[in-house]
Amino acid sequence: MRINKYLAGCGVGSRRFCDKLVADGSVKINGKTVTEMGAEVDENNDSVTVDNRRVTYKRREYYIMLHKPKGYVSTVKDDLGRKTIMDLIDIKARLFPVGRLDYDTEGLLLMTSDGEVAQKLMHPSGEVSKTYIARIEGNITEAELQQLRTGVMLDGKLTNLAGVRLLDKDDKTSRIEIVIKEGRNRQVRRMLESIGKTVQFLKRTAEGELRLGGLTRGTYRFLNDKEIEYLLSL
Repeated sequence: MRINKYLAGCGVGSRRFCDKLVADGSVKINGKTVTEMGAEVDENNDSVTVDNRRVTYKRREYYIMLHKPKGYVSTVKDDLGRKTIMDLIDIKARLFPVGRLDYDTEGLLLMTSDGEVAQKLMHPSGEVSKTYIARIEGNITEAELQQLRTGVMLDGKLTNLAGVRLLDKDDKTSRIEIVIKEGRNRQVRRMLESIGKTVQFLKRTAEGELRLGGLTRGTYRFLNDKEIEYLLSL
């Protein structure tokens, strides 16, 4: 990385101002004064000082909310040649999906360049709530809703307590909201299938305090400062 870009990334000032610092002999790389504008810096290994005070490069981290559509896999690449969420992102940074949504599910998917944060959020101990809206065939009884709330058997183990409520229904379909704090594979679909329900549509609308809102399907936005602060506090 060129020295002026490195210094600007350290918060020293604009690149033009940093060029002046270099020309004035105020900058050292590994203890050696540099005066060439094109001097290169290894931001991971070199020590850089300005007026004998060490400066540190602040790598930008990305925190993104994507409205994943159906028909995309929640991975960086796919061996089967299917479309991935990376086809929807035009940021030249190494991004990690925070958890997954299956191929036929749409909705809120967090992505970040901060690998440490991604791992923390995906750890089973995190217990961050995830809210889904599901449309199923036919009607659902109060007894069946209660069964989903108290737990159904998946992979030989009961699911944890869930928040479940009926939103509306007609003669052919029912629409329900399900809030879970687990992250088993295809969990919401399998919970509904376990009580004999066929899922027509499934969408994740919230993750903790982060809400999808009116974000258009297939687009993304950067989290604001308040949302990032919440994310880092989890």
